[in-house]
Amino acid sequence: MGWQDEKELEGRSRDPKEEEEEEEELVDPLTTVREHCEQIEKCVKAQERLEECNAPVSSKSHAEEKCTEELFDFLHARDHCVAHKLFSKLK
Repeated sequence: MGWQDEKELEGRSRDPKEEEEEEEELVDPLTTVREHCEQIEKCVKAQERLEECNAPVSSKSHAEEKCTEELFDFLHARDHCVAHKLFSKLK
């Protein structure tokens, strides 16, 4: 009795590779929570300020402004939201 025969007796005639493809792909909860938090009003406003700053800066080849403060403001707002929601998603 071969491998295929044993699997058919068990009711599973699939190839192990097929079973792996059917498994649900894992999703990082941090990514999901970050995407959700980027939609709240405080993050949206901070991201708008960052984009407003980046528009003239990215159009120049050599600019003095780097928009660091705006980036940190956006990251702080998003991470503050994430910090309150992430641990409830972890097992």
